[in-house]
Amino acid sequence: MRLRWQTFLDKVQERGDYSSPQEAERAARTVLALLGAHLVGDVRAALAARLPETFALVLLNPLQATEPLSPERFVRATAAWIEGATERTAAWDVSAVLSVAADAAGEELTAQILLQLPPGYDLLFGRPLHPR
Repeated sequence: MRLRWQTFLDKVQERGDYSSPQEAERAARTVLALLGAHLVGDVRAALAARLPETFALVLLNPLQATEPLSPERFVRATAAWIEGATERTAAWDVSAVLSVAADAAGEELTAQILLQLPPGYDLLFGRPLHPR
C-alpha cells in the first residue's frame, strides 16, 4: 500500500527532528536518489510502489553510482549532496529517511532490500540484523 505524501513526510520530519517539512523533503529526496542507485529490478520497483509517487520517481530515477557504496560512503555521499551537512548530520538524515522507508516496505521487502546492499545497511534502516 502506497504511503501518502504528507504521512511519509511527517514521519521523516518527526524521526529526523527537522524544524520544517522542507528540511525533511530535502533529506528524503537526497537519500532516496542515492538508494535508488543501489537497488535493482523488482526490489526497487516494489519499494517505489509503497512510497508516495514523487519519492517513488526519485527512487526510480536515481543518481548514478559506479559501485555499491559501503554504509559509511553512503553517508558521506549524502553529506556531499546536502548543503551544509556534515557526516554526523547526514547519518541522521539517512537513518530518518531509511527507517521510514523500511516501515513503508514492511519486513519482507526490507529484508530483500538489505540483500542487495553491502553489509551494514541494516543499522541505517533501523533494522539491526541479529547473528544466527
